[in-house]
Amino acid sequence: MANRLVVQSDLGHHQISRHIYGHFAEHLGGCIYGGIWVGEDSLIPNTRGIRQDVVQALRKIRIPNLRWPGGCFADEYHWQDGIGPRQNRPSTVNAIWGQVTESNHFGTHEFMDLCEQLGCESYICGNVGSGAMSEMREWVEYLTFDGESSMADLRRKNGREQPWKVAFWGVGNENWGCGGKMRPEYYADLYRQHQNFLHNYGENKLFKIAGGAYDVDYKWTDVVMREAAEQMDGLSLHYYTIPGNWKEKGSATQFGEDEWFTTLKKAMQMDELLRKHATIMDKYDPDKRVGLIVDEWGTWHEVEPGTNKHFLYQQNTLRDALAAGLTLNILNNHCERVKMANIAQTVNVLQAMILTETEKMIVTPTYHVFGMYAAHQDATLLPVSVDSAEYVHKDESIPALNVAASRDAAGLIHITLCNPDPNKAVEVKCELRGAKLTRVSAQILTAAEMNAHNTFENPAAVKPTSFDGAKLNGSDVVLHQPSKSIVLLEIAQ
Repeated sequence: MANRLVVQSDLGHHQISRHIYGHFAEHLGGCIYGGIWVGEDSLIPNTRGIRQDVVQALRKIRIPNLRWPGGCFADEYHWQDGIGPRQNRPSTVNAIWGQVTESNHFGTHEFMDLCEQLGCESYICGNVGSGAMSEMREWVEYLTFDGESSMADLRRKNGREQPWKVAFWGVGNENWGCGGKMRPEYYADLYRQHQNFLHNYGENKLFKIAGGAYDVDYKWTDVVMREAAEQMDGLSLHYYTIPGNWKEKGSATQFGEDEWFTTLKKAMQMDELLRKHATIMDKYDPDKRVGLIVDEWGTWHEVEPGTNKHFLYQQNTLRDALAAGLTLNILNNHCERVKMANIAQTVNVLQAMILTETEKMIVTPTYHVFGMYAAHQDATLLPVSVDSAEYVHKDESIPALNVAASRDAAGLIHITLCNPDPNKAVEVKCELRGAKLTRVSAQILTAAEMNAHNTFENPAAVKPTSFDGAKLNGSDVVLHQPSKSIVLLEIAQ
């Protein structure tokens, strides 16, 4: 059989952090306003201004953390504009994303309320690019200090008596680009200076994340690790899967097999990026104390026709679902170094989980991938060897099988398998060593067309269904996996 897996079911040393399944919400287009925040006076059902349907949908996929307020927006955001009575908050200009008016009605208290409603941890990205040195220090104190101080008293005045716990702090964003056009040497010194004034208050322990590289900028990783590894807990990495190029990214829904193949091949480049950046990190951090934080990733297409080009609203097809499945498998398999990741973005922007249209809401194929893969959260990564056929397109090829496997606290084994070939099914023999198998069940996400997607008129065009193509055969699972599909196996011992 051309496709053979061997899963070491009784082995495994590294935990797949649930935070690899994190999300990202920026003040960009319809992500916050209309997507998450509608205000307390809205006719759309809400809890203190936050859409109930969005919260309920995200809770179902066990969202573990949410990154906010950016992105590029973060390095022009001054957090004190977003506290206090909303009618008194200043209006500002979102110069990064379309020069639209920012009401600041969604600020720190609203974000923390959102995270509490979601049951997730908050990940705040601070302003290094245009902010004063004191801003992030005061933000940490405002949120987390339980004693008497001007910042803690201001929090109480604004309606929150007890401090929050906020572990994750990003010290700037893309400081090589929109966050300041900095050289890595300069940013490393600036990072060291900023983080020095971010303090642990009470039981709140900060996890400080340095701004990292984009794509193949290995020099940035080398310099920042060399100069500041001892002062950081994490180092970020950003990578977007773009079918075309930055000037002509290609349509989200109108594409053929050329674009399908290119997109999935580029998604699989995440593996090489993680290996090479991790190798550099190993030079300065051989014990792997510093987490690699992939806090922006996902597909990036042209905006939907007729929408504002600065709002980055795009549809989300089966192709995006495969790109997400491939990427999450890769992130899982690098969990010894990768401790967090955040897909861009949560609602109405780029590779979104959710699309809204006034009172209407739908979930995307990518949302369903996160729902299926939630089984890996905090599970033990299992070693897997893969012997795979190739998906050949013209004179290029990629593996026809992409896999991650884990064992959860209850002993259940979960295997996620992606078949990126849009034309051929794969026959897979999976040997689970060290296990006595008693049951296998499966779900599948697929569709008849490569560009199948959910719309407000047809919101369930792409969704997971139960799958009977997996059978037990002694200590093996034999699987017939259709073309262009993602399969989740659950195996009981």
